[in-house]
Amino acid sequence: MGKKKLLYSILFTGVGIMLAVILLFSKEKQEGIPTFRERHGSLALSGEWLNTKKVIEGLLAQLRKNPDDYKAMLQLAQAYIQEARITGDHAYYDKASLELLDRILAKEKNNFDARCCKATVLLSQHHFTEALEEAKTAQKLNEHSAFIYGLLCDAQLELGNYDEAVKMSDKMISMRPDIRSYSRVSYLREIHGDMPGAIEAMKLAVAAGYPGLEQTEWSRMILAHLYENTGMPDSAEQQYKIALAERPDYAFAVAGLGRAARMKGNFKEAIAQYEKAKDMIIEYAFSDDLTDLYLLNNEKAKSAASAEKVIAMLGPGSDDESEEGHGHYADRELAYAYLKTGNTDKALEHALTEYGRRPMNIDACEALAWVCYKRSEFAEANKLINTAMRTNSQNPVLLCRAGLIKIKAGEQAAGIALVKKAAELNPFMDPLLKKEAAPYLASK
Repeated sequence: MGKKKLLYSILFTGVGIMLAVILLFSKEKQEGIPTFRERHGSLALSGEWLNTKKVIEGLLAQLRKNPDDYKAMLQLAQAYIQEARITGDHAYYDKASLELLDRILAKEKNNFDARCCKATVLLSQHHFTEALEEAKTAQKLNEHSAFIYGLLCDAQLELGNYDEAVKMSDKMISMRPDIRSYSRVSYLREIHGDMPGAIEAMKLAVAAGYPGLEQTEWSRMILAHLYENTGMPDSAEQQYKIALAERPDYAFAVAGLGRAARMKGNFKEAIAQYEKAKDMIIEYAFSDDLTDLYLLNNEKAKSAASAEKVIAMLGPGSDDESEEGHGHYADRELAYAYLKTGNTDKALEHALTEYGRRPMNIDACEALAWVCYKRSEFAEANKLINTAMRTNSQNPVLLCRAGLIKIKAGEQAAGIALVKKAAELNPFMDPLLKKEAAPYLASK
């Protein structure tokens, strides 16, 4: 699961909340208005679909009568943003929503909600510098909105400006403690090493949401992830089951059950759950996890094919910036994907691109450090991993990678201590990484 949907993925609950569950069923091409794509499978059968279809049809009718009805256009853009979240089809819907929002802003440059929505989409596309500028513009229009401080928090966080992110989060929660603000507090606590505090804040986020709404159940996925990283797989599995009870056929919860099976060593069951989730929505992370699961289940051909599929899913969006910023930056994800194919040259190319955009972000530094490690460039990897660890994150994967890097860089004692700490924090850590660390876990 791509965890850092975590912030900008749930921030949308505050803008146009009545459209948080909106879908569209329309094959009709409207002049100047991008059309929705129809849902398929279980997503098309939910009561959510039936209830919201009428609302969208009303918006379309309004725009047919008056193409310059910017209020209706904004609501339609909000619906596109939510539809991208639900279906995973960000490549289509992010572009569509930006087209609508730019059309609004061309006529109403001081439209606060449109500015916020545009910043939201830019965050989703990993255009963090542009998102920060858009959010700052919106802040000048309304300094009393808690929502804008959430956007500023997300952008500063992703750019590696953690002190500023904390300030924005504090400002937000002081104005409005809710699912969105609690979630940001949780993540900031997590990356600063306060795992109990992160769990506490994410529990508050889940409790603040309405059961069954996508935003609430996504928050529950983050809570489950925190339980996983602290070696509590049973608690994580319970959250996945609750999510499926509240929101049947929720793909991320189905994949979560797959992770629970993997932690128990039941790779066949894990594969079955992930394959089911993969058929529900567009989500590269499901195929990425399947790459590892096939390998663990000794299905090497399937693993190789899955790795290539991940690259195909991510590649066009990360490289296509031909349409005025509508592309999605996915270089960090591509770096890891190429490592799984053994192509360290391409992995380095993408890791460097990501690092160039945000050299102080701990995730970007970790990705480049791990690529350098795989290329046996241990001194450079060690410098980068030190930056990646600067917030005192206790993420077991980060600690294990840092330990392996330091061992190869000549810091044997410090490296072994980190590897052992990672395994202690989460005995159910990624089996492939744990296998790589096994010789050092057994040492005294």
